[in-house]
Amino acid sequence: MATSRTVRLFHSPIRSSSRSFMDLKALLSSLNDFASLSFAESWDNVGLLVEPSPPHTVNTLFLTNDLTEEVMEEALQKKADLILSYHPPIFRPMKHVTWKTWKERLVIRALENRVGIYSPHTAYDAAPQGVNNWLAQGLGVCTSRPIQPSQAPNHPTDGTHRVEFSVNQTQDLDRVMSEVKRIGDISLTSFSARVDDEEQTRISLNCSQKALMQVVAFLSQNRQLYQKTEILSLEKPLLLHTGMGRLCTLDEPVSLATMIERIKRYLKLPHLRLALGVGRTLESRVEVVALCAGSGSSVLRGVQADLYLTGEMSHHDILDAASQGINVILCEHSNTERGFLSDLRDRLGAHLENKINIILSETDRDPLRVI
Repeated sequence: MATSRTVRLFHSPIRSSSRSFMDLKALLSSLNDFASLSFAESWDNVGLLVEPSPPHTVNTLFLTNDLTEEVMEEALQKKADLILSYHPPIFRPMKHVTWKTWKERLVIRALENRVGIYSPHTAYDAAPQGVNNWLAQGLGVCTSRPIQPSQAPNHPTDGTHRVEFSVNQTQDLDRVMSEVKRIGDISLTSFSARVDDEEQTRISLNCSQKALMQVVAFLSQNRQLYQKTEILSLEKPLLLHTGMGRLCTLDEPVSLATMIERIKRYLKLPHLRLALGVGRTLESRVEVVALCAGSGSSVLRGVQADLYLTGEMSHHDILDAASQGINVILCEHSNTERGFLSDLRDRLGAHLENKINIILSETDRDPLRVI
């Protein structure tokens, strides 16, 4: 007698045979080339947070805005080798790694399953092709610049300080030059200069903070050899398209009501929160928008604009903005960030020459709901 059996088919992610693996270290280097971690805020915890024992190769890169336990389960089911979590799941130092708290459990599960965790956070906020730039695209055609420009990672010249002084007597020049050169970690030049109708040799040297102390010590002990000393701090140049927040000027101003609809449509949100500026209505003109993805209080505070756009702000910062006639739109923290991941997937795919699979989390979502 024949029997029938029911066969159940389960979907499981298939690794594409057309993709190759990347060594973790090579991938991290490429990610840093895409958006340098040097642009992250000093208080942030960015980079590789969890590393499986080497060697570790990556076939599947999994993108999420927040790494929760539900998202971790999804990443493991989809055979992720590295999780790129925009927000760092490890921020404050851990004194132990047990099964007691959810963040500790994330670390345990990642290591048990040989999955790395990487977080770019504010480095992606500042990047020219990063989160804030993506958010600005939802406003309409506009020109934008960072509200708080980043400094270049390196000085345009060697050293952090420049010291200039004149040598009084020509016969003292060789001694001064010889002594200063012994200090090390400096670059030294000299040129002729006329001071008070007297020809003198001007010494100019660039040096590190550490070397500066030695230069000053030498000069203080040999005051008879020099005069007219200047010490300058060499600032790193500001980057025009890199930094926190964006100040956007629309090519064609629109009403506040129109801008609200643009933002809701771009972020795929049925609702957002609005604080009308004093004396403003939904028909008020919007030409300049100051925005900051995530939590914008510290970046937007004091900026002159018709509208502030961010995820969340403190109650009192909202009151301050509204008192100045500035409208405020809040969309909840991660709703101003998460949509960037789709753009990131495409950009990283091109940057990495499609060498690995890049997939988006389907369970990642903002924890707040309007009910």
